[in-house]
Amino acid sequence: MSDFDYDLFVIGAGSGGTRASRVAAAHGAKVAVAEEYRVGGTCVIRGCVPKKLLVYGAHFAEDLKDARRFGWDVPEHLNFDWKRLRDNVMEEVDRINAAYTDTLTNNGVEIILDRAEVTGPHSLTLGSGREVTAKYILIATGAAPVVPECPGHEHGITSNEVFDLDAVPKRILIAGAGYIANEFAGIFNEFGAKVTLINRSDVILRGYDESIRDRLLQISMMKGLDFRFNATFQGIEQQPDGCLRVSMTGHEPIDVDCVLFATGRSPNTAGLGLANAGVELDDAGAVVVDADNASTCDSIYAVGDVTNRVQLTPVAIREGQAFADTIFGGKPHRVDYENIPSAVFSHPPMAGVGLTEAQAKNKFGSVKVYTSDFRPMKNVLANRNERALYKMVCHAESGVVLGLHMIGPDAPEILQAAAVAVKAGLTKDAFDQTVALHPSMAEELVLLR
Repeated sequence: MSDFDYDLFVIGAGSGGTRASRVAAAHGAKVAVAEEYRVGGTCVIRGCVPKKLLVYGAHFAEDLKDARRFGWDVPEHLNFDWKRLRDNVMEEVDRINAAYTDTLTNNGVEIILDRAEVTGPHSLTLGSGREVTAKYILIATGAAPVVPECPGHEHGITSNEVFDLDAVPKRILIAGAGYIANEFAGIFNEFGAKVTLINRSDVILRGYDESIRDRLLQISMMKGLDFRFNATFQGIEQQPDGCLRVSMTGHEPIDVDCVLFATGRSPNTAGLGLANAGVELDDAGAVVVDADNASTCDSIYAVGDVTNRVQLTPVAIREGQAFADTIFGGKPHRVDYENIPSAVFSHPPMAGVGLTEAQAKNKFGSVKVYTSDFRPMKNVLANRNERALYKMVCHAESGVVLGLHMIGPDAPEILQAAAVAVKAGLTKDAFDQTVALHPSMAEELVLLR
C-alpha cells in the first residue's frame, strides 16, 4: 500500500503531460493528470493542429488561381466563408480532444479538470480545495503568449484567441517575426487581409538559415505583405469608428482592425506554488531541469515548453516518454537534442535540420555549401514567379551533412525523410549516390552542386 494517493501526479494534459501520464500508467503506476483548460494542450487545442488546418485552407486561394492554367474553369470571383472554415477546424479540434481524453481514460489515468498547485515536494491542492499527495509530480504546463506592456495592449489578441475571430480582419497588424507571426501573416494574406508585420529588429525567424529566411522575406513582400522593422510598440488607441491606431517607434502610426501579438511565449509557472517545494526557476520563469528532466526538488520533474529548452511538440512528447520510461518503466533513456528538424508553415513553407551555414562556420571554420535555386515545375506552368531554395551545409573535409535547409512547396514533408539522413551522419556522397526520383522537387536534394 503506497503512502501517497498517486504514484504520479501530472499538472498539464498537453502533449508532454499526456504522453508521460499514459506511459507511466502502462508501466503500472497510479496516475492522475490535472488540466484546467482542455485535454490536448496548446498544440491540439489552439496551436499547431488548428493552425495547420488554416494553412491548408489558405493554400486554396493560390491553388484555385493556378488551376486555370491547368485547364480548370474557376470563376474570377470566389466566395470564402471564414466561419465555415473556423467551425470545421474547431470541430476537428473537438474530435482530437475527445480522442486524447479516451486514450488517457482507457489507460487508467484519472483526469481532473481543475487547477493544481504544488504545496510541497509530494503534496498539491486542487482548485476545489481537495488536497492530494503523490510520490512524483510532473510539471507539464507548457507556455503562454507574451503580451507587450504598452498602453492599450488589451485591445490586441494572441494566437490563443485568433481561432475565435468572427471574421477575417480587413487590416491586421502582427507584432513579431518568429514562426507564429510569419505563419499567420501568410494565412491572413491569402484570405484577403492587408497584413503588416512589425518587429523590434530587422531579422525575421532568428535561428533559421539566413538564405532561407531572406527568400521568405522576398517572397512575402512580393505577395503584398508589409514589413516594418526596428519598430517598438508605443501604444494602441481605439478610434471612434472601432479601428485601432497603433503607434510605434521609427514609423508613422497605422490604423488596423486587429492587432495580433506574436511576440514569443513564456513558461507557464506563475501561481503553481513551485517555490513551496524548492523548485528552481530561471530568469524566464522556466523550470530548471537536468538531462533526466529532474528539477531541484528530488520528487518533481518537468517536461515540454515549461522548461524552455526546445519548444516543439514532438520534443515534449519524447521528454514525457523518457521521463515515464526512466522513472516507472525501468528503461532509463534521455532525449537527444541534436539535429531536431523544424518547420515554418509560411507561404511557401520553410524547413530545416542541423546547423545553419553561419553556425557551421562558427563551429568548424570552413564548410562546403551546396544549393539549388529553382522554380518548381507547377509554378512554371502556373506562371507563378516564385522560386524554391534548397541548401546543404557539409563538413569541408569529411563531407558529412551538417545541415539541410529549404523553402518551397511541401518543404516540411520532404525534409522529414531527409532529416533521417542528417541524423544518421550521412555524407554528401551518400546523397549523390542516390538515384533521383524524377520528376519531383525532392530530387534536387540528390542533385545539389
